[in-house]
Amino acid sequence: MKLNMNRIDRRRFLRGTGLALALPMFGSLAAPAARGAAARANPKRLGCFYFPDGVPMPLAEDPAYKDWAWFPHRNGDDFTFTKCMQPLDPLRDELTILSGFSHPKSRNSHGHNNADQFLTGAATGGGDMEYANTISLDQEYVKVVGDQTRFASLVMSTDGGTGTARGAHTISFDRNGRAIPAEHRPKQIFDMLFVKSDGDSARRLALSRSALDDMLVDARSLRKTLSSADQQNLDEYLDSVRQAEIKVEKAKRWINAPLPKIDGDHLNLELTTDEPREYLQTMFELIYLAFKTDSTRVATYQIGRENGVGRSDHLARAVGFNLAHSLSHETKNPGGWKNFAIYCQFLNEEYGRFIGKLKQTPEPAGTGTMLDNTLLLFGSASSAFHLSRNYPLILAGGKQMGFKHGQYIDHAGSNPQGGAWDGGQEPWQKKVTHEDTPLSNLFATMLQRLGSPTQSFADSTGTIENI
Repeated sequence: MKLNMNRIDRRRFLRGTGLALALPMFGSLAAPAARGAAARANPKRLGCFYFPDGVPMPLAEDPAYKDWAWFPHRNGDDFTFTKCMQPLDPLRDELTILSGFSHPKSRNSHGHNNADQFLTGAATGGGDMEYANTISLDQEYVKVVGDQTRFASLVMSTDGGTGTARGAHTISFDRNGRAIPAEHRPKQIFDMLFVKSDGDSARRLALSRSALDDMLVDARSLRKTLSSADQQNLDEYLDSVRQAEIKVEKAKRWINAPLPKIDGDHLNLELTTDEPREYLQTMFELIYLAFKTDSTRVATYQIGRENGVGRSDHLARAVGFNLAHSLSHETKNPGGWKNFAIYCQFLNEEYGRFIGKLKQTPEPAGTGTMLDNTLLLFGSASSAFHLSRNYPLILAGGKQMGFKHGQYIDHAGSNPQGGAWDGGQEPWQKKVTHEDTPLSNLFATMLQRLGSPTQSFADSTGTIENI
């Protein structure tokens, strides 16, 4: 008899299948004191940060080129920052500027669609293309370190939630390509990390596990009645149930471990983007505190979403402009490149403040500074005019992992403007003679230095040797 999906008791759905995983023992979760000395001595962290809408890239003959271009002048270790990038100059020995990288599957997409694929390299595309995504860089690293901390990863954005297909509010995607909701409220993030929940947590975790058991009751008999396509959907669902099991089991093991003691008096946790500079500073500070307390070793923060939609567009008010997205469309106006660069300068300043704080914080085990053991990627999946090529990228930290900095690696070669618009056609349709390096080559390099066993990532064709 064919089962009616609408009549299945949801609390009994899918219990008893032989597909449920036997959970591994997470020795690091029994108590913080039981963690291995090696993990404490040399934690390897990853932070990824995304800003939308590209960067100012005036042509060399434009008067704004000298002071307000985003990419440095000259390359190698002889580069010089423009005024746009000046806030990062004190940290030049801690970072590398990269040009000439992009994801091959997205090079013909409009830049408004790009946040979804920034850390995945997937063909999320546009138009009539069916939406599909893959695992993001941060979650690939979670496979290595996610069981070593209370929180496998910290996923944040200024707009919160998941957004829409090709209009993401998150840059983190699980191993099935599903968007991981991002948190945008500072107080909720702080409370999650550092404030003990009510004493009913153990009971609620037990109920959660019971509910998961109930959900697995009828899977085996149900699966036999489904088409192959529906079986695939069911297998994906089962995978999500297994992941939920792991999260519940992990939470049970951490429930009696004391939370880190943090003095949050210096933080205004009730603020919103109506106070844009302080809001951005607080979000970076929360990531710093999460890393410092070893609450997590993986964090992502989407500073803004594409297309000028959402509260993140208000961040430009920190430097006297109304909406951030409009600045990227007004560069042909008098002073347009400069205005756009001033906003990017603001983002660089606050990001530099965060890098500097990591640099100033020594590791307790004497293995350099937090920055030396933390690999940071900061960038956008658009260049000028939302062109999906020549992504502006900054790699920082990770010296204990073998990264060397103080350089501008110009992979754009003979096309330093990355196909900058000549005004004759839509920029994403412009013919570009120089072929970028796959950004996934950088991701594969990052993962290997972080200690991941992976030899490749997405559509990578190799690694980057000169970093």
